[in-house]
Amino acid sequence: MRLVLLALAGTLAAAAPAMANEVRVEAHSGVLWNHDATDATAGVAAGYDYDLGPAAFGGVEVSADKILNSYAKRVSVGVSGRLGANLAGTKLYAVGGYATTPCTDCGGAWNFGAGVQKSFMQKFYGKVEYRHYIADEGLGNRDAVTAGVGLKF
Repeated sequence: MRLVLLALAGTLAAAAPAMANEVRVEAHSGVLWNHDATDATAGVAAGYDYDLGPAAFGGVEVSADKILNSYAKRVSVGVSGRLGANLAGTKLYAVGGYATTPCTDCGGAWNFGAGVQKSFMQKFYGKVEYRHYIADEGLGNRDAVTAGVGLKF
Protein backbone atom coordinates (compact mmCIF):
# COMPACT_ATOMS: atom_id res chain seq x y z
CA MET A 1 0.00 0.00 0.00
CA ARG A 2 2.81 2.41 0.86
CA LEU A 3 4.47 1.67 -2.46
CA VAL A 4 1.23 2.53 -4.29
CA LEU A 5 0.89 5.81 -2.34
CA LEU A 6 4.52 6.73 -3.02
CA ALA A 7 4.10 5.96 -6.72
CA LEU A 8 0.92 8.05 -6.84
CA ALA A 9 2.61 10.96 -5.03
CA GLY A 10 5.59 10.77 -7.39
CA THR A 11 3.32 10.74 -10.44
CA LEU A 12 1.39 13.78 -9.20
CA ALA A 13 4.60 15.65 -8.36
CA ALA A 14 6.02 14.93 -11.81
CA ALA A 15 2.76 15.94 -13.54
CA ALA A 16 2.28 19.21 -11.60
CA PRO A 17 4.84 21.23 -13.60
CA ALA A 18 3.31 19.99 -16.84
CA MET A 19 -0.10 21.35 -15.78
CA ALA A 20 1.26 24.82 -15.07
CA ASN A 21 0.71 27.07 -18.06
CA GLU A 22 2.11 30.47 -17.14
CA VAL A 23 2.74 33.17 -14.60
CA ARG A 24 1.90 36.63 -15.89
CA VAL A 25 2.24 40.28 -14.83
CA GLU A 26 0.60 43.22 -16.58
CA ALA A 27 -0.24 46.90 -16.61
CA HIS A 28 -3.66 48.01 -17.80
CA SER A 29 -5.82 51.10 -18.15
CA GLY A 30 -9.27 51.91 -19.39
CA VAL A 31 -12.56 53.56 -18.69
CA LEU A 32 -15.11 52.97 -15.90
CA TRP A 33 -18.66 54.30 -16.06
CA ASN A 34 -22.00 54.29 -14.24
CA HIS A 35 -25.19 56.35 -14.65
CA ASP A 36 -23.51 59.46 -13.15
CA ALA A 37 -19.95 59.61 -14.41
CA THR A 38 -17.21 58.24 -16.62
CA ASP A 39 -13.65 58.01 -15.29
CA ALA A 40 -10.28 56.71 -16.42
CA THR A 41 -8.66 53.82 -14.54
CA ALA A 42 -5.15 52.39 -14.31
CA GLY A 43 -3.76 49.33 -12.59
CA VAL A 44 -1.52 46.31 -12.41
CA ALA A 45 -2.21 42.60 -12.06
CA ALA A 46 -0.39 39.31 -11.54
CA GLY A 47 -1.84 35.90 -12.25
CA TYR A 48 -1.23 32.22 -12.75
CA ASP A 49 -3.02 30.20 -15.44
CA TYR A 50 -3.34 26.40 -15.35
CA ASP A 51 -3.80 24.19 -18.40
CA LEU A 52 -7.04 22.20 -18.11
CA GLY A 53 -6.46 20.19 -21.26
CA PRO A 54 -5.23 20.90 -24.76
CA ALA A 55 -7.58 23.86 -25.34
CA ALA A 56 -8.81 25.02 -21.90
CA PHE A 57 -7.35 26.90 -18.97
CA GLY A 58 -8.29 28.23 -15.54
CA GLY A 59 -6.45 30.83 -13.53
CA VAL A 60 -6.27 33.14 -10.56
CA GLU A 61 -5.34 36.82 -10.48
CA VAL A 62 -4.66 39.59 -7.96
CA SER A 63 -4.89 43.22 -9.01
CA ALA A 64 -4.52 46.79 -7.79
CA ASP A 65 -6.53 49.47 -9.59
CA LYS A 66 -7.05 53.21 -9.15
CA ILE A 67 -9.93 55.29 -10.45
CA LEU A 68 -8.24 58.43 -11.76
CA ASN A 69 -10.39 61.16 -10.19
CA SER A 70 -10.33 63.22 -6.99
CA TYR A 71 -13.25 61.31 -5.41
CA ALA A 72 -11.70 57.82 -5.41
CA LYS A 73 -8.82 58.23 -2.98
CA ARG A 74 -8.03 54.54 -2.47
CA VAL A 75 -6.42 51.82 -4.55
CA SER A 76 -8.86 48.96 -5.00
CA VAL A 77 -7.36 45.48 -4.51
CA GLY A 78 -9.04 42.59 -6.29
CA VAL A 79 -8.98 38.80 -6.50
CA SER A 80 -10.40 37.10 -9.58
CA GLY A 81 -10.67 33.78 -11.32
CA ARG A 82 -10.52 33.12 -15.08
CA LEU A 83 -11.82 30.18 -17.11
CA GLY A 84 -11.49 29.96 -20.85
CA ALA A 85 -10.20 28.48 -24.07
CA ASN A 86 -6.71 28.51 -25.65
CA LEU A 87 -7.01 29.09 -29.39
CA ALA A 88 -3.62 29.18 -31.14
CA GLY A 89 -2.00 31.97 -29.11
CA THR A 90 -5.29 33.65 -28.19
CA LYS A 91 -7.16 33.14 -24.92
CA LEU A 92 -10.90 33.79 -24.73
CA TYR A 93 -12.14 33.77 -21.14
CA ALA A 94 -14.82 34.55 -18.59
CA VAL A 95 -13.65 36.34 -15.44
CA GLY A 96 -15.18 37.02 -12.04
CA GLY A 97 -14.10 38.14 -8.60
CA TYR A 98 -14.25 40.76 -5.86
CA ALA A 99 -12.57 44.18 -5.54
CA THR A 100 -12.20 46.24 -2.36
CA THR A 101 -13.55 49.76 -1.93
CA PRO A 102 -12.06 52.47 -4.20
CA CYS A 103 -13.27 55.42 -2.07
CA THR A 104 -13.83 56.32 1.58
CA ASP A 105 -17.64 56.28 1.51
CA CYS A 106 -18.33 53.35 -0.81
CA GLY A 107 -18.11 49.58 -0.58
CA GLY A 108 -16.36 46.88 -2.53
CA ALA A 109 -17.86 45.20 -5.57
CA TRP A 110 -18.35 41.74 -7.02
CA ASN A 111 -17.55 41.64 -10.72
CA PHE A 112 -17.90 39.42 -13.77
CA GLY A 113 -17.04 39.78 -17.42
CA ALA A 114 -15.11 38.46 -20.39
CA GLY A 115 -11.86 39.10 -22.18
CA VAL A 116 -9.46 38.20 -24.94
CA GLN A 117 -5.70 37.86 -24.49
CA LYS A 118 -3.38 37.63 -27.52
CA SER A 119 0.25 36.47 -27.35
CA PHE A 120 2.93 38.50 -29.13
CA MET A 121 6.34 36.96 -29.61
CA GLN A 122 6.82 34.36 -26.92
CA LYS A 123 6.76 36.24 -23.63
CA PHE A 124 4.49 39.22 -24.30
CA TYR A 125 0.72 39.62 -24.59
CA GLY A 126 -1.98 42.22 -25.00
CA LYS A 127 -5.53 41.97 -23.73
CA VAL A 128 -8.90 43.68 -23.74
CA GLU A 129 -11.42 42.98 -21.00
CA TYR A 130 -14.95 44.01 -20.01
CA ARG A 131 -16.25 43.75 -16.42
CA HIS A 132 -19.57 44.61 -14.79
CA TYR A 133 -19.28 45.60 -11.09
CA ILE A 134 -22.11 45.00 -8.62
CA ALA A 135 -21.35 47.41 -5.78
CA ASP A 136 -22.00 46.77 -2.10
CA GLU A 137 -22.79 50.51 -1.64
CA GLY A 138 -21.66 53.98 -2.71
CA LEU A 139 -20.66 54.14 -6.39
CA GLY A 140 -23.46 51.87 -7.53
CA ASN A 141 -23.19 49.28 -10.24
CA ARG A 142 -20.68 50.18 -12.94
CA ASP A 143 -18.97 48.85 -16.05
CA ALA A 144 -15.36 48.94 -17.19
CA VAL A 145 -13.40 48.24 -20.34
CA THR A 146 -9.64 47.95 -20.00
CA ALA A 147 -6.72 47.21 -22.29
CA GLY A 148 -3.40 45.92 -21.03
CA VAL A 149 0.02 44.62 -21.93
CA GLY A 150 1.93 42.01 -20.03
CA LEU A 151 4.80 39.60 -19.69
CA LYS A 152 4.52 35.79 -19.33
CA PHE A 153 6.99 33.58 -17.48
